[in-house]
Amino acid sequence: MFESLQPMPADAILGLIAEHRDDPRPEKIDLGVGVYRNAAGETPVLDTVKKAERRLLESQTTKAYIGTAGDASFNAAMQDLTFADSAPGDRLVTIQTPGGSGSLRVAAGMLLRAHESVSVWASEPTWANHAPLLGGAGLQLKPYPYYDAERHVIRIDAMLETLRAAPQGDVILLHGCCHNPSGLDPTEDEWQAIVDVVIERELIPFIDIAYQGFARSVDDDPFVIRELAGRVPELVVANSCSKNFGLYRDRVGALSFLTADGATRDVVSSQVNNYVRTLYSVPPDHGAAVVSMILHDPDLRSDWIDEVNEMRDRLADMRVLFNAALVEKTPGRDFSHLVRANGMFCFLGISADQVQRLKKDYGIYMVDSSRINVAGITEDNVGYLSDAIAAVV
Repeated sequence: MFESLQPMPADAILGLIAEHRDDPRPEKIDLGVGVYRNAAGETPVLDTVKKAERRLLESQTTKAYIGTAGDASFNAAMQDLTFADSAPGDRLVTIQTPGGSGSLRVAAGMLLRAHESVSVWASEPTWANHAPLLGGAGLQLKPYPYYDAERHVIRIDAMLETLRAAPQGDVILLHGCCHNPSGLDPTEDEWQAIVDVVIERELIPFIDIAYQGFARSVDDDPFVIRELAGRVPELVVANSCSKNFGLYRDRVGALSFLTADGATRDVVSSQVNNYVRTLYSVPPDHGAAVVSMILHDPDLRSDWIDEVNEMRDRLADMRVLFNAALVEKTPGRDFSHLVRANGMFCFLGISADQVQRLKKDYGIYMVDSSRINVAGITEDNVGYLSDAIAAVV
């Protein structure tokens, strides 16, 4: 049977991880892999996660299955973290999922169950895995303009013009904050204009929020979700706890549906639980139990917010430091978009050939689009990094 299969091309990011790992040069820098790193270049376990895990170890009495919807206390905590009081609870259903990717995949299946010919509009560019996860499930993806690669700004007018022509009932996929890969987010006024078009065209908003807390604050970053929740009848939100809780390998995510009324909510709840049963049956427990414990304990929650603030501040500091170094070493080149972007990612703005030269000559790794993870930058390596970029540009 399997003789008919052909090998698939290697994932670009996973390939870079392997290349960087095998590179013997001590000065090598990985700007490709999508994980947070501290000033020492490590991806730490958060102190609040360690405290919650110790409590969980002492208090947990069983490893029996949890239900298809996951941990009810986790779901309630994620609803509060995401929506606060912006949406009526009798119209909301939230389930726990295996990471943000699992959330997106379940959402795709539910959209197809509701309308098998539905189209999803995604930003150009968008996260590289959106197409495999959503398109691979069978959804038809269409692009809307987003990033101007020459001027390093959001193409807000072109975006709005395209969405105004989208058919009624189509789905629009939006990044809640820290747009991946550009790092550029709409202003509140621009978000309001987007919301107005969504309402005017009766589009279904689908928000992917994987970096809550990494743009402005844990409470400010769901701005567009809360704005939409008070104004639209239907809304889909996919959460990830990988970055802001550092739970990458524990695969913790959530998926929420805001429906037009309570009766529809009950139908959606039954459908999504049925769909999960046919896909992976039940989600893993450990990471979600940790998140639930942190969010329900006032002291742990406060300490966790402090840790998120520290991660966000470090990313912002590295952007400023990197831009300053490039201003000094590449006179005449404008890299100010590095500072205007949010979160972990942005485009450096160099050619694929220059990206390859950085890898070959200097051991600096990034994908060909020049999307970088600024968490890979430290005070110790920023000089070497900026010198290398100056040499290739």
